[in-house]
Amino acid sequence: MGLVIAVDGPGGSGKGTICKSASKVFGYPYLDTGLLYRAVAARLLCSTDTILKDRAVEIAGSIRQEDLNETSLRHPKVADWASKISSIPEVRQQLFKYQADFSSNPEGAILDGRDIGTHICPNADLKFFITANIETRARRRWMELSKENSTENFEKVMADLAKRDARDKSRNISPLIKAEDALLIDTSELTIDASVNLFIKAVNKKLNDKNLTN
Repeated sequence: MGLVIAVDGPGGSGKGTICKSASKVFGYPYLDTGLLYRAVAARLLCSTDTILKDRAVEIAGSIRQEDLNETSLRHPKVADWASKISSIPEVRQQLFKYQADFSSNPEGAILDGRDIGTHICPNADLKFFITANIETRARRRWMELSKENSTENFEKVMADLAKRDARDKSRNISPLIKAEDALLIDTSELTIDASVNLFIKAVNKKLNDKNLTN
């Protein structure tokens, strides 16, 4: 039986890259929970130019795995709407079951987001909080966006990221905070390989400890 690993942190911290690598190493299914909110936003954008609460809640209740594979989910406007939609309690409630079901996989599971260790999987076998300073995170996001749009402005990307941070930390339901029992990894001065290695080392230790007690 595998581990349930909960990973939280702000945008651009590198948590997605780390989780994808760890998923391949350990063979655990991986869910980027942010894609759920992006999927809701993308479908909502297809029918309206305004965030309609009731429609967003309705869409959230019908999200399926295939919705998470849409190429439009990485569009900046989708990301912006997803951040705003994630503040709607009823949307979060609708998406809770999807995430909880994913975490119940007996093979193990890795979920990353902003409330995984504190709300979705409070009893996870292992929790991480992955972060980095705002300048580092903004530069990573800017470099990513610049591949598709060379006119992207670094200062704007950093300002947008700061607004997202503020929304995530100040919302009334499931704000972005570090779970008390989460391991902290600050990737500001770390390479991708070094960050992944720290993560994998912690997971291996947890697996060894678990085997010793069985």
